[in-house]
Amino acid sequence: MSWGEVRTPHDIVPTVLTGSGSMLSAIIATHDSERTLVPTLTALVPAAATGFLAGVVVADVGSRDATAEVAELAGCKFICFAQPVGAVLKAAAASTRTPWLMFLRAGIIPQFGWIDAAETFIQETDMIDGSARAAVFRPPGPSDYLRPTFADIGGLLRAALGGGPKPEQGLLIARRFYDSIGGHPAGGNAEVAFLRRLGRKRMAMLPAGVRVSTLGARADT
Repeated sequence: MSWGEVRTPHDIVPTVLTGSGSMLSAIIATHDSERTLVPTLTALVPAAATGFLAGVVVADVGSRDATAEVAELAGCKFICFAQPVGAVLKAAAASTRTPWLMFLRAGIIPQFGWIDAAETFIQETDMIDGSARAAVFRPPGPSDYLRPTFADIGGLLRAALGGGPKPEQGLLIARRFYDSIGGHPAGGNAEVAFLRRLGRKRMAMLPAGVRVSTLGARADT
């Protein structure tokens, strides 16, 4: 695979991924994530089947495994640049057309009820002038990590002590709000930096949680 590559979906995937009237595009950050990408994509299938999810963009920072092939087989758009993750996420967002964006890392698995929770948040936010707020999923607990590491446990402790939202909680945000604050900054720690830029006052927590698979590398380079 070459740097700067963009792959678009082919006909192996049903056309529900591009249904009309869809509100949401999912953007998944990857880096050597062929194993962890699959459960994340699986969790998104029901949203695609109902037409709520318009499509998925895999934003890759230089995988050397079969991440690109997994994305292609699933019917995702695949974007890969020789740049830090922030620039790739911003490019992925620009490639979509839906009014709402959902950012996830490969291995983050939204749990039962996430579609209803996201739809409710979107409807409520759209009724507020400006839509200047975003949402994250309920943080995972120890039992939500398929193979917890010391770093994962440390992250849970920081969250419990008020450390603020983490990239592992995903992010649901209106496109116009995302664009108005400049999107993800260029840099390796862009996901954390963007959450800090949003701030807690403009952040809600969805009632649905996530599970985390730690079998693959994270896209934090």
